[in-house]
Amino acid sequence: QVQLVESGGGLVQAGGSLRLSCGASGRRTSNYGVGWFRQAPGKEREFVAAINWSGSSTYYADSVKGRFTISRDNAKNTVYLQMNSLKPEDTAVYYCAAVYSFVIRTTVSEYDYWGQGTQVTVSS
Repeated sequence: QVQLVESGGGLVQAGGSLRLSCGASGRRTSNYGVGWFRQAPGKEREFVAAINWSGSSTYYADSVKGRFTISRDNAKNTVYLQMNSLKPEDTAVYYCAAVYSFVIRTTVSEYDYWGQGTQVTVSS
């Protein structure tokens, strides 16, 4: 089993920045790919960004490309999502997820472990 805990959410003005963290425990999480997803009220959970097990490969949704950066520190069992130039439409609950995979995964159904989520609110 892998346990995931997100932190770093909060309220920020448009144009501001936040850094989310996803702390992992349990199995050797350095062998797992990790993704960030978000879910706004009344909408389906959507893919935001993903990183492979080594950190050598990343992938982003078009809506966040150039503004968000995903990274990982396997020594600390932590994955980060740096969010810059935030917009009101980025408001959502952000979830991190993990899957035992050496390739990037981008859909909800491909991930086996999920955190409880952290709220990000961007005011205009």
